[in-house]
Amino acid sequence: MASETYAAGTHSAAFVTCPNEGVAKDLARAIVEKKLAACVNIVPAITSVYEWQGKIEEDSEVLLMIKTRSSKVPALAEYVRSNHPYEVAEVISLPIDQGNPPYLKWIGQVVPE
Repeated sequence: MASETYAAGTHSAAFVTCPNEGVAKDLARAIVEKKLAACVNIVPAITSVYEWQGKIEEDSEVLLMIKTRSSKVPALAEYVRSNHPYEVAEVISLPIDQGNPPYLKWIGQVVPE
């Protein structure tokens, strides 16, 4: 166990915004059930300011913070695009450089390669 080390970037944190808690919960549960992620945090009541079709918009949204293997991000993005109500769903990811070793190991155990 002591010899096991985490290779930076093996896992990623992905972010998806949703229009409401119902959509967020449905997506989160399906993402975990399909083994596309080990864990999805649902962060309620965020405010997003963005440009859409030439206008500045401001909306209340719900944020999903998704922990997964970096190799699963393309499948995760495809699942979200296919099941999200937005015309252009936000799916972005950042590689995890460091973290709590037992937690990072758990992600790898839960999400198959």
